[in-house]
Parts: sequence; structure tokens; C-alpha cells
Amino acid sequence: MVRIAVDAMGGDRAPEVVVSGAVEAARWARGRYEVVLVGDQTSIENELKRHHFLKGLKYSIVHASQKVEMDEQPGMALRKKPDSSITVMTKLHGEGAVDGILSAGNTGAVMGAALFILKPIEGVQRPAIGSFMPHESGVTFIIDVGTNLDCKPVQLLQFGIMGSILVSHLLGIERPKVGLLNIGEESSKGNETIQTAYQLLAKSSINFTGNVEGRDILRGSTDVIVCDGFVGNVMLKFGESIGRMVSLTLKRKIRGNIFSSFGHFLMQPKIRSLLNIFDFQEYGGAPLLGVKGTCLIGHGRSTPRAIWSAINETYKMIQGGVSRHIEEAMLKMKGDLSEV
Repeated sequence: MVRIAVDAMGGDRAPEVVVSGAVEAARWARGRYEVVLVGDQTSIENELKRHHFLKGLKYSIVHASQKVEMDEQPGMALRKKPDSSITVMTKLHGEGAVDGILSAGNTGAVMGAALFILKPIEGVQRPAIGSFMPHESGVTFIIDVGTNLDCKPVQLLQFGIMGSILVSHLLGIERPKVGLLNIGEESSKGNETIQTAYQLLAKSSINFTGNVEGRDILRGSTDVIVCDGFVGNVMLKFGESIGRMVSLTLKRKIRGNIFSSFGHFLMQPKIRSLLNIFDFQEYGGAPLLGVKGTCLIGHGRSTPRAIWSAINETYKMIQGGVSRHIEEAMLKMKGDLSEV
């Protein structure tokens, strides 16, 4: 059986929110996987007492006596807290006791633990975090969104390969369209790094469709968008603000007008559906690609629904063998990449 370790102490409202999301995920799983809650056992058990009908659900607890706070310096925290829930969870994965891990805690600490315990896949120069962003007809996978602020062309190529593999196995798209974020469509646009990355992506075996401009992101012209972590993080945070802006604008426009208010009441289901498109909770966690294993990082403000989505996303990545496929792709291209 697939086992997924969840950092019960990670997030702004842990362990309450994490345990609630994990319980719902276990209900939905119907025995397809087991949720392993890692953290302070007493705190986790107290939260579980708030839930009913737990009999038969596949879950377990692994005690960890320490917790990495959201504002702690990652490297220092990992060294000073060897029994933190993040470290214990990652060691379980490294030892093969669980098949994947998820944390909504300190992002830097999760990344650090994954890099030092799980290790990068051979051939991957820099693992990267990716995230889904909605567009007109679905979602686009953005990679990188904050891990690597300064990238070499070959690293952008690897981001494209890893993103293509993830989307193919997670969303079932046979040959995902991959685009390179740039300031124009022409291959001559952008700085030297972007221009060289364009040439590498064009020569690769993935379905590279060329440059993508900012105006194309929400149009859904590609399934994967490649960029460095600085640009990707700004784009991700901007995307998270769109839903709130739309909601506040609608409220201002209808305020004080009885006919508009009545129309707004009738349109509530459609409006909620629209706003859900821009809700990060709908898309689970952000996969850390390029490490030996399956690792997802959730939003610090995750709700139970977001945790539930992230656990299911972790399960799909495990079932799809995403990490294994990335390793195979890197080994296959090792000779070509070493010459770049």
C-alpha cells in the first residue's frame, strides 16, 4: 500500500488544519493509501479526537518531538532540530518507509531536508519547485517559482523536461506544450541566458512551442511555462491576488443598488465558481522536482481542503512514477547535457 507522510506541525494553523485535511483525504482514499501524520503525538491525537467515524481509515502517527517554525532560518533550524517533523518525515521517505512526503511548513527547511536527505537525481543541476496556475480552459504548470533565482540555460532546459514529465503523468497529456517565458515571441528576444535556453529547448525531445509572453499566460497557450525562480515567484504571487481583486471589485460595483444586489445573489454560484479558479486550494501543493523521491510543499495558509488536495496530488505523483521518469530522462540526456 502507498504511504504518504504529512508534516502535521507545518503551516500557520497546524496541527488543526493539517489533521483535518489528512482525515478527509483518508476518507476519500478508501484504502488506496495510508496517511502517516508526523509530529507531536499528543497534539495529533488531541486533534483526531475532534473527528468522528475514524474506524477503518488508513492513518498512523509517527512522533517527532520538535517543530520548525515558519520564520526560522532553514539551515540553522535543521541543524538544531534533528527530531523536527520535517526531518523525521523526510528520513522516513529516504529509508523507504513512506512513498511520498508533504509539508505546508517552512519552505526552505523542506527543500533543505529534501536536498540533504533524499539527494538530487543524478544529472539534475538544480531541483526546482513548480506550481499550477489557472488559465482560460485549464491550468498551466509554472517552473521554477522560487527555488533558483539565477539560472543557467541548461538548468532552464532541465526545468522544461521535468515540468513536461510531471504534466504528462499528472494530467494525462501525452506531449505537453512547453513554452519559455520571454519579452517577445522571436528567438532573438531576451538576454543571452534566455536566448541560449531557447536553442537548447528547441533541440530537445520535448514539445517546445517557443517563447511565451506575459499576455499569453492566462490564455493557456502552453501546458508548461519555463522561467527562473525570481520571475516565477512574482508571477505566482500576482496570480494569487487576482481572485481577491475580482471579488472586491464586484462588491464595490453592486453596493447600494438593490437591482444589482439581487442579480448578484442570483449569480452567487457562478461567481463562486469563477473565484475558485484563482484559489490556490484547488491545486494542492507545489512539487519539488529533481530530488530522489516525491516531495510536495503546501501553502503556509493552507486550509483542510488545500491539504486534502495536496495529499491527493502526492498520491497521483507516486502512482505516475514522476520521480522515476525524471531520473530516466536525465540519464538518457546525460551525455548531451554534460557538453553544454
